[in-house]
Formats: sequence, structure tokens, C-alpha cells
Amino acid sequence: MARWLTVIGIGEDGFSGLGQQAQNAIASAQAIFGGQRHLALVEGHHQAESIAWPVPFAKSYEMIAARQGKPVVVLASGDPMFFGMGASIMRHFTLDEVEIIPFPSSYSLAAARMGWALQDVDCLSVHGRPLAILQKYIHAKRKLLVLSDSGQTPLAVAQLLQARRFARSQITALEHLGGEKEHIHSAEAAVWQASECADLNILAIECIADEKPVLMPLSTGLSDTHFINDGQLTKQDIRAVTLARLSPEPFQLLWDVGAGCGSVSIEWMRLHPSCRAIAIEANAQRQEFILQNAANLGVPSLQLVRGKAPQALAGLEAPDAIFIGGGVTGEDVLQSCWQALKPGGRLVANAVTLQSELALHQWRAQYGGELVRLSVAQAAELGSFDVWRQALPVTILCSQKSR
Repeated sequence: MARWLTVIGIGEDGFSGLGQQAQNAIASAQAIFGGQRHLALVEGHHQAESIAWPVPFAKSYEMIAARQGKPVVVLASGDPMFFGMGASIMRHFTLDEVEIIPFPSSYSLAAARMGWALQDVDCLSVHGRPLAILQKYIHAKRKLLVLSDSGQTPLAVAQLLQARRFARSQITALEHLGGEKEHIHSAEAAVWQASECADLNILAIECIADEKPVLMPLSTGLSDTHFINDGQLTKQDIRAVTLARLSPEPFQLLWDVGAGCGSVSIEWMRLHPSCRAIAIEANAQRQEFILQNAANLGVPSLQLVRGKAPQALAGLEAPDAIFIGGGVTGEDVLQSCWQALKPGGRLVANAVTLQSELALHQWRAQYGGELVRLSVAQAAELGSFDVWRQALPVTILCSQKSR
């Protein structure tokens, strides 16, 4: 099939800033889709029907598909394949139908203005996304380029940096890059005064820690103090071993059954942007802990299922790995999880009580796997001396389903 749909990245300098290929596609189009701002940038350079994005936006794909075989142009900001419209288009049309003509992205333009090497920068977007996703990227000396959601985003970011005690961080708001209205404003997060910038802006952030910053290390086994909880928490050292046994890989899905405060599923998602998790929890208060912890630790997309296993597992997407932190003695919990697990998937379950440990022993005898027992002790004062305070030992079952 001939390519009839052309996705064109366009900058603030409009039609004149486009290459000849893009200009020709616009001039020969029968229909041009885009936002009102994009359509205005090419006005007077074509005879096509101009169509602004409908509400709801999902209708746009049907409208484009109805013109199949005729020359259609979709206008997008900068590089359509980098947090842009191009990725959405490719979920509905094939490469045989689509021609994509990129323009320098906002990230490229911002890096050029800042003199930053783009490969050394984290390129993020909070456009239509929770601001909380920035939490896991805030580290000393790290440089971030963040596509804003609106003109109020810079102030919200400054407040977030202050809360993490990174108030000395340098924020640069770059507005309307590449156009006549381009404007750049810089200040430390602690003294940021611009309550509102232009809606079209990207932020360049150089993270600088204060004397006592709130740090979230990249390693597994975050401090227990990072999690709001009522005591139902897989403790730091046990959690680190549990995650190692779960063996996360990119694009994999975890079920965290009896999630408590969500510590294991949250750390699973922090390991790679493509890692996903579903936290299953019956307790209403702990459900709220999970949502708060997920936002505070930079993974607000963690999916919460409010209910008790095994009933709450019905209809969920099949997982690559399952962690059972509580409820292994519940009727059919282990069996239901095992049946739902993908071939080759890993099941890890922790037990503290004699009854739950017996359930894991019986499971291993029937289905195989490995049992590990961990004991952790912390040094503590006893009068003028120090002694070891022994935590309850934890038995860990690790089973892999045959392919």
C-alpha cells in the first residue's frame, strides 16, 4: 500500500522552518489534522481541509482512517516519535501507510540552548502525566529535561524539589523554543517566583542537593522509612533478597498479592520504566498507603486492585512474576496464583508463621522450587552494652513454572 498518511513534526518557526519534503506533503494534502496552534502555523500554504483534533481525541483515528488512500497530513510538535503524536498514530496504522518526517524535538532544542550533551540527560514528560514520576529521577548532579504540562508546571517542580531538599537545584524554563516568542528564565528552586509561564515550555533542571536531602537510592531495598505503613511491610533486607529472587526484567508484569503498603511492587517498578505491577490488597487503609507510597516514590502508575485473593485475581492480565507477601495459607491462593502465572514465570512467597511455612513446604514437595530461610539481627543497646535484636526469621519459596 502506498504511504498516504504523513506525520510531520513542526516547530515554532512554522512552515518556513520545514524541509522541502514536509512542505511538499502539506502543499499536496487533501486533509491536514492538528491542534489549532499547528494548523495556524501552515495557514496559507495549502488548499487542504484543516481539521482540528476532536473531543474526545479518540475519534481522530476514525476520522483519519476514513480518508485512507488519500493524501493526509498530521501535524505534531517537534519529533513525533519522542513523547509525540507519531507513537499514537503507529498504534492504529502500519508503516506501509505512514511516512514520518521529524523536526528537532523540544529536548534537542533545549539541550542546544543549555549546552548539554543530550545523551547525558534524562528526557521526561509530565504532559498529561502525574508530576510524581519525577520523584525517582531526583539525584545529585543529575540533569533533567522535562516537557511541562502547563505554565504552572515550573512552580510545581520547584516546590517538589524543595520538599526533597534539593532547593539549590537550578531550574530553567524555556518557552516557545525556536519561535519569535522564545523566552528563557532561570532561578534556583528555592527562590522560583514565576507562578505561571507560557503553557508551551520545557524545563531544564540541574539537581543540586541541600545538606540533608531526601535520597532515594537506585538499589533495591529502600529504607523502611520511605514507606507509609502500619507494620505490614516487607522489611528492607528481606525485600532486597525478595526482589533479587523475583528477577525483574524490562516489560514484565508483577502481581503483588497481599501487598500491604506496596513496597515490593513499588520497588519492582522503580527498576525499569517498562516494569509494571498490580498490587492486590483487601485492607482499605493499606490501599491508601499503597497509592501514597507509589506517588511519593515516583511510580504513580502502579495499578491497585482492591480485594482479597484469590477472588480479586479473576480477570487480571497474566503476570510474569508473582510475590505473595501474605495469605499463603488462604484457600486456593497459591494454586490460583500458580495457574495464572505465565510459562517460565517466577513465584516467590514469604512466610513467618509455622502454618504459612508448612504451606510452603507442602507446595515445594508437589511443585518443586527452592526454600531459603533468612534471619536478620540489628545491633541495639542493652544498658551500657550492645546486643543483637533478632527479627522473626522469614522463609522464602522460589518456584519457576516450566515453559
